[in-house]
Order: sequence, then C-alpha cells, then structure tokens
Amino acid sequence: MPSYTVTVATGSQWFAGTDDYVYLSLEGTAGCSERHLLDKPFYNDFERGAVDSYDVTVEEDLGEIQLLKIEKRKYWYQDDWYLKYITVKTPMGDYLEFPCYRWITDEKEIVLRDGRAKLLRDDKTQILKQHRRKELETRQKTYRWKEWHPGFPLSMDAHSHSDLPRDIQFDNEKGVDFILNYSKAMENLYVNRFMHMFQSSWSDFADFERIFVRISNTISEYVMQHWKEDFMFGYQFLNGCNPVLIRRCTEIPKKLPVTMDMVECSLERNLTLEEEVKQGNVFIVDYELLDGVDANKTDPCTIQYLAAPICLLYKNLENKIVPIAIQLGQKPGPDNPIFLPSDATYDWLLAKIWVRSSDFHIHQTVTHLLRTHLVSEVFSIAMFRQLPAVHPLFKLLVPHMRFTIAINTKAREQLICECGLFDKANATGGGGHVQMVQKAMKDLTYSSLCFPEEIKAKGMDSKEDIPYYYYRDDGIKVWEAIKSFAEDVIHIYYESDEVVCEDVELQAFVKDVYVYGMRGVKASGFPKVIKTREKLAEYLTVIIFTTSAQHAAVNFGQYDWCSWIPNAPPTMRRPPPTEKGTVTIEQIVESLPDRGRSCWHLGAVWALSQFQDNELFLGMYPDEHFVEKPVKEAMAKFRKNLDEIVNAITERNKNKKLPYYYLSPDRIPNSVAV
Repeated sequence: MPSYTVTVATGSQWFAGTDDYVYLSLEGTAGCSERHLLDKPFYNDFERGAVDSYDVTVEEDLGEIQLLKIEKRKYWYQDDWYLKYITVKTPMGDYLEFPCYRWITDEKEIVLRDGRAKLLRDDKTQILKQHRRKELETRQKTYRWKEWHPGFPLSMDAHSHSDLPRDIQFDNEKGVDFILNYSKAMENLYVNRFMHMFQSSWSDFADFERIFVRISNTISEYVMQHWKEDFMFGYQFLNGCNPVLIRRCTEIPKKLPVTMDMVECSLERNLTLEEEVKQGNVFIVDYELLDGVDANKTDPCTIQYLAAPICLLYKNLENKIVPIAIQLGQKPGPDNPIFLPSDATYDWLLAKIWVRSSDFHIHQTVTHLLRTHLVSEVFSIAMFRQLPAVHPLFKLLVPHMRFTIAINTKAREQLICECGLFDKANATGGGGHVQMVQKAMKDLTYSSLCFPEEIKAKGMDSKEDIPYYYYRDDGIKVWEAIKSFAEDVIHIYYESDEVVCEDVELQAFVKDVYVYGMRGVKASGFPKVIKTREKLAEYLTVIIFTTSAQHAAVNFGQYDWCSWIPNAPPTMRRPPPTEKGTVTIEQIVESLPDRGRSCWHLGAVWALSQFQDNELFLGMYPDEHFVEKPVKEAMAKFRKNLDEIVNAITERNKNKKLPYYYLSPDRIPNSVAV
C-alpha cells in the first residue's frame, strides 16, 4: 500500500507546542486519505521548536496532492499550536512543502495548499478555486474595516489587542504594553523619581543633565553639547528623525515678509535674498498644519501651548544648512516678529526651541503615526482581505505586515486614545493629534509615498547642491533595491501586462486600499486599478518601503534626537514671544516641559527607539512562504544588494561625529512593529 512520509514543524515561540489530539488527511486528484491521528496527549510530539515525522499509509495512490487538512481536537483545555509547515514525501519520492505559519487555536479544520505560488488563473480544478474563495470569505469576515475617527484612514475593527485574530497578535502581549514599557524605560533611565512631578520646573539647562547622565549615547550626547548651534538646528532637517519637511524655497511667501536688511548678515555670496532664492540656496519649513490645532487641556493645572512657525534656512559656503529667519505664527504682524540670528541670544534660542517643538509634533503625529503606522495598517488589512495565502503577492508582502495591526491596535487602546499616555506629556494630546491627522490627510498622496518622486517634488534631489542629505542618499539606494526585488518577483509570476490586468485578486486589493484606506479621495492619487507590471512594481515598492525603510528612518532615531528635552520639547508651558528683547533664561526654562512631562517623554522616546526581541530586518525571510527556486534566487540577489548598501553606509559613517545609520538595511525592520 502507498505510504507518505509527513514531517511537521512546530514554531519556536513560547507556548507554540500542543498536547492536543492532531489529525491529518490528504486530498489528491485521485482520492482522499482517511483522517490519521498524528499526536495524542502526553506523546511529547509537537513540542516548541520540534520537527516530527510520521508515515501515513493509504489504500491506493491519491494522485497529485492538492490539499492537506489538519485538525486539532482539545484534550483538556484550549492549547494553541503554532504550525510552521508540513512536508510530504510522496511514494514516488517527490517532496511537497505546505507552508502554514499560523496559530491553530480551535477545533476547526485547517486546509493547506502546497507552497507553490499561484494566481487565480493558474488554478484549473474546482476544488482549488473553491478553497481559494472560501479562504477569502473567511478572512473578510475576520478582517473588518472600521472608522476610528472621522477622516482617518480606516483601521482594524478591534477594541483591544485580545480581540485580534491570533495569527496577527504579538507572541507576548506584555512585551508591547505601552504603560509597562514606558514605566520600565523610566526606571531603566533612572528618572522614575520625577515621573509624578508635574508643574515642577527644572532650574536651568544644566538641570536637565541630571536625567541625562546615565542614558547618554554618541548622538544624543552630541546633541546635548551642540543643540544651541545653528548648524545643529539646520542639520536635523536633513538627517534628524523628521527629515521629510525641508523643501527648496522657490519664492518667499507673502506671509513671511522677510527683507534683505533682515538677513543680509547671514548671506555669504554677496547676492540679494531674491538672487539666493533663484540660485537654490534658500530652503523653507512651514508648520502651517499646526495653525488652529487645539493645545492639550487635559491638565487644568498646566496651560500648554502650540505654535505654527515658518522657518527660512540658507545653504552657506560650507554647504551647511542654517536658519536665517523664524516667524512663530502664520499671520505677519507687530505681535508676530521675525526672529533672526542677529537678535539677542535668548530671543533667537527660544525661537529655535519653538520650531523644534513644532517639528516634534508634526513628526509624531503626521510623519510617524499617519504616514507609516496608519498607512501600513491599510495595506495590511487589504492584503488579508483580498489576497489568499497562495497568491505570490501575499507571500511577498506578509513579512512586511508582521505585527503592524497589533501595534496599532495596542496604540489605540493605550497610547493615542482619550486619556491615553500621549496626553501625559504632549501639547497635541487631548485631541490635537486627531485634528492634525484629519488635516494632514489632504497631503497624503500616492506620489508623496514614492520616495524619489517626493524628494524631487521638494527640490531636494541634487546631491551636488545638497551633499550631506544622507536620508535622501540612503533612502534612494534602499528604494531601488526593493524595487529591483519586486520586479524580479513580478516577472516570475506575471508574464505580461495583460496578466496583471486580469488578476482580479490584485485589483480587489488595490481597490480596498483606495476605497477604505484613502477613503476614495481622488486627489490622493492612489490607483484604483493597476494595468502594467511597471506600475505594479512601483506599487509594491511603495508598500514595502513604507512599512520597512520609511518607518525605520523616522522611528528609531527618536531617542538620539529627542532625549535632550530642549532640542525636542513635547510641550511648551508659556506662549510664544510676541516681541523681541524680553526673553530671559528663566522664561525659556519655564516654557520647557516640567519634570513629570520630561520623564514621560524620555520613557516614550526610549521605548519607541528599541527594536523588538527577535527582530527581523530587511531581506530576512525565515518563514518560507515561497518554495520556488527562482524566487529564492531573487531573495538572495536582494540580500546581496542590501549587504552592499550596508557596507557603503558603514564606510561613509567611519569617524563621523554624527553617523547616519537609520536607513542601513541591517537596522531596518521588515515591518512596523513598534
């Protein structure tokens, strides 16, 4: 009688094994096997990290194996089991791989297909088409869209992390408990003694160093020593944790009435301001989005303030970007002066601090939350709803969706919800962050997520003109590597543009992103359909780059750049100055966050800057969703390209006082998971 050798691999996560009854059956083109008992309680099979083999004997040959069915029956209590994959050796000596990489949590039957990726057009038998359809029907009932706030991209319909499907939950929920992590961070940073000292001001700048001594690192220490310098202020627009706002100024806006007399002493080329603008030496950062946003009112004992500054910057003869004018409000007038480097020391310093604070708010809520976390969640939900596990694009994208829905759900549960942790230290807490996302949605366009296109649109693409923009340089290299990988995979499965057009599952995925994620807004420029392999490659690159590289670039530098509180104040406790010549050091310190808010802020930026345990970085695909040799070769080529980028970045960073490594592929996690 024919015999099949079945090898079962259990996950290595904690509690991944099971003591339940496990049954297996095979379904082939010539018939089905009976249900075989593989394991029963106390047999010590299917333990965490185990690989177990069994012989399954059938009465007659089953033909080509199409489906493999696994069933787990409860012995005593619910015992979840993480099944990595099953390998079947046929009587003819052929090997078939059945990837699973899922938790089996209840007594329902799990049906697997072999690991070869297939488009819908490739499925010829009714049984495979039916399996494909049922999988999506089940997923669409499980992964439901929900509006968290009006105007937001839609998100996952789940009130808490525990409501999520087990497959997308964190392995250890305690590891991502924001309250626990922030409290632990403050304890590790030796600042927990200050955490309840709200309304208690620091004495002076040196006083901030009391919470800095035990936690210094190369960049944060350098920031502490040089944060007052104009060079350091300008450098952060290029390579800090929010390097996405600066753009080349093509015309001085009317709302910023800067004159030549004001800035003449800052210009170094014997040109007028207008001539400097024409030559491309002037840059601008405008925080208009903050205009009209309500400041945090959750603590009646502390009035908090926001500003919407405009900052004009200049490329000097050393090719350094430095500030030359700052206006702290959007409407020019006598009570909204333009601050200059030639002003009194404390006037200029406080103006720069206000810009840094505004930059922090835009970074946290727009650059980080909206444009990486929420957008990545849209891609993730749409993928689960519209792409079956056998689809090549599901296999390509699923590593880049790992834990994204989980971290966002946890954030909505603890961090950015009403009375959440975000309210404790941030001036945009208490609802201001919601207003910001709603306003920022109008600028969330498809082209703005296309990295090279966005850099060019801001006039920041010339390496010759702007030589020290490492975010741009490294980002383009990583973008190109991802795009090349996406093209390689596409050409394996899509032989022509016509095949792209005919892939109804792909088109449903793209439509879901547009209709639910981008709320069907035409002006967003998100495609409703994709008609060519070239456009598909770009679309997949946008997804993978956003979920990996873009998030890494704006997330993991938060402790480096924001731990020195005066360089990134999360709140300001005095209103912006309305006249020059009155600012004192005491006024600046009183404006900065109190001890309690400083400590919550430190705990936050420390926790957010840490990699997950067992982090998977770009190019690492330990879960073998793909089994075909051509895709594995494409992955090897991708990793080789990434290694070359790592080497180039490492070489460039040698002996640099301010190394830039956030876009080094060995520091880019595959997905948004923190």
